[in-house]
Amino acid sequence: MPEKTAKTAAKATAAKTSAVKTSAVKASAVKSSAAKVAAKPAVAAPKPAAAPKAAVAAPAPAKTVAAKPAAPAPRVEEKKLPTQRQGFKTNEFVVYPAHGVGQILAIEEQEIAGAKLELFVINFIKDKMTLRVPTAKVANVGMRKLSDPALVKKALETLKGRARVKRTMWSRRAQEYEAKINSGDIVAIAEVVRDLYRSESQPEQSYSERQLYEAALDRLSREIAVVQHSTETEAVKEIEGQLAKSPRRGAKTEADAVAEGEGDAEGDIDDIDGDDTAVADEAA
Repeated sequence: MPEKTAKTAAKATAAKTSAVKTSAVKASAVKSSAAKVAAKPAVAAPKPAAAPKAAVAAPAPAKTVAAKPAAPAPRVEEKKLPTQRQGFKTNEFVVYPAHGVGQILAIEEQEIAGAKLELFVINFIKDKMTLRVPTAKVANVGMRKLSDPALVKKALETLKGRARVKRTMWSRRAQEYEAKINSGDIVAIAEVVRDLYRSESQPEQSYSERQLYEAALDRLSREIAVVQHSTETEAVKEIEGQLAKSPRRGAKTEADAVAEGEGDAEGDIDDIDGDDTAVADEAA
């Protein structure tokens, strides 16, 4: 009996030992599996499902707004060009001494070297030329208005007088004639026409005399035509008609002889036919 009891106790003890081992193995297996689970990266939690979008409300019908009238554009003030300066106005005919009769087309402003300058724009139709003259310089250049009818009549009367040709070198006389032509004085220009005119019965003019005569005749006829509202052709005919009334150069009156004698005493002798001086000058 006692031996059976001891065997039974030994078996119980062995059973307990194996149970403990088994539980230890299981515990270690559980630990290792827990460690593996801990070692694995955490799986991202699934994103929550997007909430269903709220139903979009239908757009409300647009209100009809009355269109406002567009605001008027700001008015830009245009600078008006002057029409009158120094007693001269646009569209007026004037006499510019160096070029004769011209018409003022406009008065304009230009900026030259940073300074504003006001200019007369003058057109010379016959010469096909446009000239710009500073308004402040008109007195210096001698620009003037057209002659009045009384002065034109005086110039025409001058043409009927006797030619006064000085017995001097032609070069000096030519300079005097040019100075008279470019003076702008209508009576002085008429004197040049009178002194250089040659009728058909007189010897022909030299080339230089003819040039000066035509220049003076052109200046005189243009101004007379504008003043009398006629054509230049009509003005030339009137001038030649007055010249035809002048005493013939070869015919001297007693008064002319006395006047010529006085001129000799002063060293200023009238050359009645002027041929000798012209020939000498051409030869020179």
